[in-house]
Amino acid sequence: MGPEALLAALARSSGESSDFDLNPGTVLPPGRKLRPAAVLIAVCEGAGGPSVLLTKRASGLKHHPGQIAFPGGKIDAGDASAEAAALREAQEEVGLDPALVRVLGQLPAHETVTGYTVVPILGHIRADFTPVPEAGEVEEVFRVPLAHLADPANFRVERRMWRGVWRRYYVVPYGPYYIWGATARMLRGLAERLA
Repeated sequence: MGPEALLAALARSSGESSDFDLNPGTVLPPGRKLRPAAVLIAVCEGAGGPSVLLTKRASGLKHHPGQIAFPGGKIDAGDASAEAAALREAQEEVGLDPALVRVLGQLPAHETVTGYTVVPILGHIRADFTPVPEAGEVEEVFRVPLAHLADPANFRVERRMWRGVWRRYYVVPYGPYYIWGATARMLRGLAERLA
């Protein structure tokens, strides 16, 4: 599955997603202010086929310790665009040179329970590179076969108690990695487009 298939997936229309998609009873406050963020869904080529680059956040972090995430973060005032923010964050977090990334486009924004609107930037990594995890921020950098993430059958819905109510969310486990929440939901959106 090369860049052409990914570009075709981007061309398919779909609405924005959120952490509340599976919780229709949630009432979101009107006029809420969401902070802008961007992540890079980096598709890497390799001998075993294309894979998606993911990180495991450091266990000592205040927010989302130990969780699986895309490289990315807040869009800063100095960032020219969501794309620029995602590439900057990927360089900081995993040592990915922006020159190695062919940006294919962006997927619809995703709203998180933590008050962010996240723009997923889909990129194709043109050459092999050795990740360098950002000390204190990233515990591990790993790849998951795109074939695994592109199959909707590998996703399931789980739930947990959050702020006194049951919250349902997508998960797409892979080996020892428990990929869930916003990351899994954005991957599910990509899988739906690739199906």
